[in-house]
Amino acid sequence: MRPIRLGMVGGGAGAFFGPVHRTAARLDGRFELVAGAFSSRPEAAGEGAALIADAARSYPHYRAMIEAEARREDGVELIAIVTPNHLHYPVAKAALEAGIAVLCEKPLALDLEQARELAALASERDLLFAVAYTYTGYPMVRQAAAMVRAGELGTLRGAQIRYVQDWLATPVEAGGSKQAAWRTDPRLAGPGGCLGDIGTHCYNLLHSVTGLNAVALAADLQASVPGRALDDDVQIMLRLENGARAGIWATQVAPAVAKNGLDFHIYGDKGGLEWAQEAPDLLRFTPVGGNSVLMRRGAGGLHPAAVAATRLPAGHPEAYFEALGQLYRDIAEHWTQRSRAPLFGARVADGVAGIAFVETAIVSSRSNGAWTAMIPQAIAN
Repeated sequence: MRPIRLGMVGGGAGAFFGPVHRTAARLDGRFELVAGAFSSRPEAAGEGAALIADAARSYPHYRAMIEAEARREDGVELIAIVTPNHLHYPVAKAALEAGIAVLCEKPLALDLEQARELAALASERDLLFAVAYTYTGYPMVRQAAAMVRAGELGTLRGAQIRYVQDWLATPVEAGGSKQAAWRTDPRLAGPGGCLGDIGTHCYNLLHSVTGLNAVALAADLQASVPGRALDDDVQIMLRLENGARAGIWATQVAPAVAKNGLDFHIYGDKGGLEWAQEAPDLLRFTPVGGNSVLMRRGAGGLHPAAVAATRLPAGHPEAYFEALGQLYRDIAEHWTQRSRAPLFGARVADGVAGIAFVETAIVSSRSNGAWTAMIPQAIAN
């Protein structure tokens, strides 16, 4: 079976996500990168030529790539969008209108109107549209979700999701950091800084693992660094649809041992689960009144969803590349119609939900942290 022809927009020299996506897409041999518009600088098209076999398919602009590839019999079939946030919507819309499927980095768009439009367009054209919520690809995250759905935690009572970073603890955007510059600029990042960058991952994990939607939240968003236009510290309380409570803390200004300290504690009336991204192969289950059990990726007794997402035997670490690679594998399985199950945590509906979360949190924070009903997604969840 031939690989799916992949195109990429963004991800050129100096980018973080481009190399990660290219590595993840290669893991299972299911994709071949054949074209790209790797930089917003037309003069950099030559740099991208080294990333693909045919240098003529390294384009100076995403529109040129989409127009040319749509005319080719061997044109790209899926476009991975790994640009700064402000380009997600126009690139995705152009791809969908040309009949090309999309994998878009989060957040899906700059606002809910754009997100809903993309979801509707993908549905109208019957095109696959995935959103790269990478952390849902970890096997033990899928194990946690399977345990919740199997009732092993009982009735859910609460959850705490944290994502702790410190790389923006000083005004590095003023010192030439390309990654910091666009993430702290509302014109490029959108209205949510830390909220849109990593807070959306917290909300996505909360929903993906528990299967529950939030119905209301109270948010306190803060720009800790003087002169910074967007939030860099986020604290949110949430009410879930079953009456449970949840909390999200996302920060990019908190010095800590963990540098990408994403973790969760989800608990019910029968037991609780704890997982941390910096030790992703391990999941701790503590039954009420009993001793904790440490489960390990690749070991026996796990749910099929975790087993299916595992590549290596237990003890050989799997991490970030493999988690994103699992999303690419899920897409390939859909592509070949081997799997008709929804993409776990990575559907376009999940992307729309992320934007609704961001906008609701901003409304709440601007109202001095008032409890605010979640803005409806207006599409099936």
